[in-house]
Amino acid sequence: MTPVPTDWIEHRRGDNELIGWIVPEGEDFATIDLLGRRSEPVDWLSAEERLEELGIGYLAERYAYWKTPDVWTRVKIIEVSPDGITVQEDDYGDAIGGVPLPSHRLDWPMPKELVLLADVAG
Repeated sequence: MTPVPTDWIEHRRGDNELIGWIVPEGEDFATIDLLGRRSEPVDWLSAEERLEELGIGYLAERYAYWKTPDVWTRVKIIEVSPDGITVQEDDYGDAIGGVPLPSHRLDWPMPKELVLLADVAG
């Protein structure tokens, strides 16, 4: 795993699951979620609250992965770490699961080619 900078402070929920990092920025603190998205700086308590509210539920959402500027496919996140993000093309609820689905390895933090499906389809 690629080490995160030493000034990033892990923030874990009650069951010890990592939910992000808190990063000093001047007198305040930014948060970085598991996809590498950075927030605006706030005070320490607000940073903790922001990560707690965000949780990790967004990892279960469906996303659109833009293969090219004109072509996207519906995907789900199957692995995320500072080493990269792996997404798998969605099976649309296929209960049989007989066909292996393509997966794609993306850079971390979350690249602009990966967006919430609701932002594309909505």
